[in-house]
Amino acid sequence: MADNLGKLLLRLMLGGMMLFHGIDKALNGIGFLKGIMHVHGLPEALAYGVYVGEILAPIFIIIGWKSRVWAGVIVINMTMAIYLTQFSALLKLGAHGAWAVEVPMFYLLSALVVILLGSGKYAIIRD
Repeated sequence: MADNLGKLLLRLMLGGMMLFHGIDKALNGIGFLKGIMHVHGLPEALAYGVYVGEILAPIFIIIGWKSRVWAGVIVINMTMAIYLTQFSALLKLGAHGAWAVEVPMFYLLSALVVILLGSGKYAIIRD
């Protein structure tokens, strides 16, 4: 039972916290992301993928529907976020001594754990 509760808490934490980022982008737009895509020579249309990675994927992870697949979407989303916005900070510390890419790595690694462990018993459709 503890394993399944742990998996549920992990899914709720990852999905719930990531969803706040998606809601912010839904409310305030993704113009800055389009600019980042342009700077890196990528099509601006790719910026819309953030809605999949930060709204759809978190919702489906929370309810436990194909969590491994949706966690894979978050891994891709966070890999791109790190590459596009914080790649130069990979070997740096932040202002307060923490790793400069701590937060995006937290999401990326948490999503990897969901891929490895699956949804657990408390899910709509277990993987």
